[in-house]
Amino acid sequence: MQNKKILIVDDEIGIIQMLETVLRKEGYTMIRRALTGEEALRALRITDFDLIVLDVMLPDTDGFQLCQQIRAQTNAPILFLTARTSDLDKLTGLSIGGDDYITKPFNPLEVVARINVQFRRMMLSQVNSQKKDVYQMGHLRLDRKAAQLWIHGEEVNCPAKELELLFFLADHPNQVFTAGQLYEQIWGYESVGDEKTVAIHIMRLRKKIEENPKMPTIIVNLRSIGYKFVPPASGELL
Repeated sequence: MQNKKILIVDDEIGIIQMLETVLRKEGYTMIRRALTGEEALRALRITDFDLIVLDVMLPDTDGFQLCQQIRAQTNAPILFLTARTSDLDKLTGLSIGGDDYITKPFNPLEVVARINVQFRRMMLSQVNSQKKDVYQMGHLRLDRKAAQLWIHGEEVNCPAKELELLFFLADHPNQVFTAGQLYEQIWGYESVGDEKTVAIHIMRLRKKIEENPKMPTIIVNLRSIGYKFVPPASGELL
């Protein structure tokens, strides 16, 4: 995380200083501040930022308008931080290119957590670019486009979230993920006590794909760490 470059755009210096303090404690050291939209655009012409924290109400421009200008220069995640709390404002911010929306007053630790989520998603999306449409692994076959699962040649009914979770695990064989990371990827929210949701879906998948669900060899649980997907030894990824 230390090499991630973050731009904070806000005219309240106290907010910037508070965010800088908690971000540095998390290991983010490459932080640039901008008090106006003009300063932000000038900084973007000089530096390729990895993430932008953007206030909506700036002294020289509207943050929504600035977001559109920023989007013309970079695809870096934009996290809105604003006192405008209406649903319309939130929908506007997300529809014009924002990736998240946090209202003031806020907990700075929540901001850092959401920034971490954005960077984790970016990292995983880079890996996802290598994902396949069809997996044939021993007795298990997955077809992404058809949204189908076959076990021993027979199609098995699989609800959408279970199938999405299974594809994600198959896309990242032998990689360990915590329950929280899996929840973020499949359900789209930062995990706060949602390990049970993941555990239930893992249990249901094991009943479908494991030869012995009580002694799983495909979706393996690493105690106190997380889960990893081990492709059946009798087959190869296509």
